[in-house]
Amino acid sequence: MITHRNKPVKHHHEDECCSSDVPAGNGQEHKHDDHDHDHGDHSHGGGGDSGILKSRWMLWLSLLILAVYLITTFLFGIAINRMAEVSMMLAAYVLAGNKTIAIAFRKAARGDFFNEFTLMTIATLGAFYIGEFSEGVAVMIFYEIGELFQDLAVSRSKRSIKALLDIRPEAVTVIRDGKDQPVAPGSVQIGETIVVKAGEKVALDGILKSAAGTFNTAALTGESRPDDKEQNEQVLAGMINMSKTVQIEVKTLFKDSKLSRILEMVQDATARKAPTQLLISRLAKIYTPVVFLLAVLIILLPYFFVADYNFNQWLYRGMVFLVIACPCALTVSIPLGYFGGIGLASRNGILIKGANFLDVITRIDTLVSDKTGTLTKGVFKVQKVQTALDEKDFLTAAASLESYSTHPVAKAVVQHAGSLNLQKPEDVEEISGHGLKGIVNGKTVLAGNLKLLDKFSIPYPEELNEVAETIVAVAVGHSYAGYLTIADEIKDDAAETVASLKKLGIETIMLSGDKQAVVSHVGEQLHINKVYGNLLPEDKVTVVQKLKDEGRRIAFAGDGVNDAPVIALADVGIAMGALGSDATIETADIVIQNDQPSKILSAIRAGKVTKQVVYQNIGLAMGIKIVVMLLGAGGIATLWEAVFADVGVALFAILNAFRIQGKKI
Repeated sequence: MITHRNKPVKHHHEDECCSSDVPAGNGQEHKHDDHDHDHGDHSHGGGGDSGILKSRWMLWLSLLILAVYLITTFLFGIAINRMAEVSMMLAAYVLAGNKTIAIAFRKAARGDFFNEFTLMTIATLGAFYIGEFSEGVAVMIFYEIGELFQDLAVSRSKRSIKALLDIRPEAVTVIRDGKDQPVAPGSVQIGETIVVKAGEKVALDGILKSAAGTFNTAALTGESRPDDKEQNEQVLAGMINMSKTVQIEVKTLFKDSKLSRILEMVQDATARKAPTQLLISRLAKIYTPVVFLLAVLIILLPYFFVADYNFNQWLYRGMVFLVIACPCALTVSIPLGYFGGIGLASRNGILIKGANFLDVITRIDTLVSDKTGTLTKGVFKVQKVQTALDEKDFLTAAASLESYSTHPVAKAVVQHAGSLNLQKPEDVEEISGHGLKGIVNGKTVLAGNLKLLDKFSIPYPEELNEVAETIVAVAVGHSYAGYLTIADEIKDDAAETVASLKKLGIETIMLSGDKQAVVSHVGEQLHINKVYGNLLPEDKVTVVQKLKDEGRRIAFAGDGVNDAPVIALADVGIAMGALGSDATIETADIVIQNDQPSKILSAIRAGKVTKQVVYQNIGLAMGIKIVVMLLGAGGIATLWEAVFADVGVALFAILNAFRIQGKKI
C-alpha cells in the first residue's frame, strides 16, 4: 500500500512478473505490468526473509529432485530408467515453474507473447523437446532462484527505508480528567497534553510545557547529538526523550505530524521512477520481441547456409540464446539501486521524494538559495531600538502588531518586548514581502521593511537605506516612529558549502526579500558573487525563470512559505525541513531535515553514487549477456552456462546495489 497524501492508492497491476506466484493466502502474489518491476510491499507469508523462503517450498523440493538425479547419474554413474528420468524431471519442472508457465499461457491467450515468462517457458520446453530434460529443469529452477534473490533484495531494501523512519509509537499517554491514560495516537486532539517518559518516543508534534527537556532527533534530522529544548519550544514526533518525564501540548493531529508526512513522502518516493528506469522499461518492450526474432533466426536461418543442418542442434542454440537474453535481472536491479539511494539519503537526514530527483540533482549547475533560514540561522535578536517616542510605547505598538505573525523577525521583536503589556491588534493585514498593517490601541501601526513605508507614502530618514542589518521600520498614526535592527547569524557550514559547490562547478546565487545592503553583506561573508535583495515572492520567480531561460539547470533552496512558488519552478526544489513551512516542504522535491546547507552536497553525492552503481549494473549485465548470447549462438555455451551467467549477473547487480547503503556522503 502506497499512500499519496491522505488518499490510499493500492498498486494492483495486471500480471505477475519476475517470480513464481505464491497463493494469495501467503500474501505474496506479485502484481506487475510487463517489465515494470514495482514489487510493492509484500507481507511474504511469515514475514520478512523467512516468510519469502518458506513460501517457496515447491522450488526447494524441485531443487532436491534435480540434485538427487544429478548425484545419482553423474557422481555415482548409476543409470536411471528413461521413464523414471522423465517422471522425475517433469515433477521437478512443474514444481519449480508452474506459476511462470501459467502466467506465460495467460499472457499468450491475450496476445502478449513477448515477455520473460513466455521466453523461459519456450526455452525450457525446447530443451525437453530435444531430450535435455535435466538442463530444461535446471534453467527453470535457477531462473526461479534468481527471481527469489531479487524478491529478497527488493523486500530488504524497502524494509530498510520504512524501518528508517517508521518509528511512530503505537500508544501515547495523554492527561484526561487529571489522569494519565494510554490511548492510540490518532485519538489525541489538538490542545491535549501528552506525557513522554525518559527513553520514549514523542508521538505527536507540539510544544514543550515542562521547564526543559533533551531530545534525540536522529530519526528526523540524521543527527544523533542531543537537542536541548526550553519551555514553549517546538517538539516533533519521532524525537526521543533523553531526560526526565516531560509534558507536551499537542499542536498537530497524528496524521498531520511532520513524521507522518515524511513517511508518506518516502512511500511516494519509491513509486516515482527515474529516467533510467523508464528508459529500461521502454527498451525491454522492444528488446524482448527482438530477442525472440533473433532466436528464431538462429534456429531456422542456418538451414539455408549449413550443409549438414541439424534442427535439434540449432534449436538448442536458440534456447541458450533465449535464456541468457532474459532481461528480468536487469530491470529489477535498476530500481533496486534507486531504492538504495533514497535509503542512503534518508539515513543522512535528506528526504528525496523520488528516484527521478536523484538523477536531476547530479546535473544542476546553479544553486539559487534564499537567505533567511537557509544560509542563515533564522534566529533573530533585536540589537538596537531607535525611536523619538517613549521606548516602551514604541515597543508595545511594534510588538503587539508583530505578535500576529510567526515570522522569525516578528518573534524576535515580541521576545525583545519581554514583560511589556501587549495589546491585541485589530484588522491586521499581512502584506506579502512588505510586513504588517493593523490597529493597536486605536492607532494604525505599520511594521515591516522600508518598502512597506514606501507603499503607504510615509517618509523616513534616507540613512536607513545604508544600515547593513535587517530593519523593522515602524509607523504609528501614519507617521514614521522609528526602527529596530535585527541580527541574524550565518549557519556554521554555509561558507564551506558554497566553496564546495564552486569546486563542483555549481554557482551559488542568493535571493532575499531583505534590503540590498543586508543581502550584499551576507553575500560578501559567504563569497557569493550574485546576490539579489528587495525581492517580493514574484520577483524571485522572475529571477529564477530568467536563469532557466539562459539554459541553466537550477536547484532552489528555501524555507519560507513565500519560497513555495519558486521551489516549484526550479528543476530541483530543496526545502529546509526543520524550520521550513508546510507549503514549502510539500512543494519541494528534496527536504533537508536538519536545515544544514551542507546536506545539499550530501544529496548530490547520494545521486552520483546511485547513478554510478546503476550504470555499472547496466554495463556489466548487458556486456555479459551479449558475450554469452554470441557464445550460445555459436554453439560454445550450453544451457547450464547460460543460466549460471544469468543468475550470476542478477546476483552481482543486487549486491552492487546494496553497496549504496553503506556509502558515506
